Amino acid sequence: MDAHIIWTVICGVAILVGAAGVIIPVLPGSLLIGVSLLAWALALGEPVGWVVFGVGAPLLAAGMVSSAVLTGRAMKARAIPGRSVVAGLVLGVAGFFVVPVVGLLLGFAVGLFLAELARHKSVKPAVSSSVAALKATGLGMLAEFGFASLAAGTWAAGVLVYFLNR
Repeated sequence: MDAHIIWTVICGVAILVGAAGVIIPVLPGSLLIGVSLLAWALALGEPVGWVVFGVGAPLLAAGMVSSAVLTGRAMKARAIPGRSVVAGLVLGVAGFFVVPVVGLLLGFAVGLFLAELARHKSVKPAVSSSVAALKATGLGMLAEFGFASLAAGTWAAGVLVYFLNR
């Protein structure tokens, strides 16, 4: 089997894992996709690989930046402190080990709510700010996933161009 085919398959699997990692934060996300694009470009040693990396890397960077900006802006607008998000992350990681995959999301939501309940001392504002934080996080993930999908699509187009012209 040709080494280029093997590298293409390996990078394709890593890109799929990276795309899933944007949605499931325990897995590596956009960074893994970027490393895979670079590895594919290096393995091919052809201009098409470098064009794919040159287009895909800025898309991934834009996704990570847009995720951070959208999430941060929404959190700041609702005055949700970073400690509430950290509490959500801590319980999310703990939840991941108690109930794999689903526990991460559930633990994050519970940790965020408990931190907001401690801050507001009332259930209604705690629920309101927790829901706003979850929406902001989801919006950021959606934006990053969109850009990661564009980068993955760029790679797929590059694979077609490379193997059809070989």
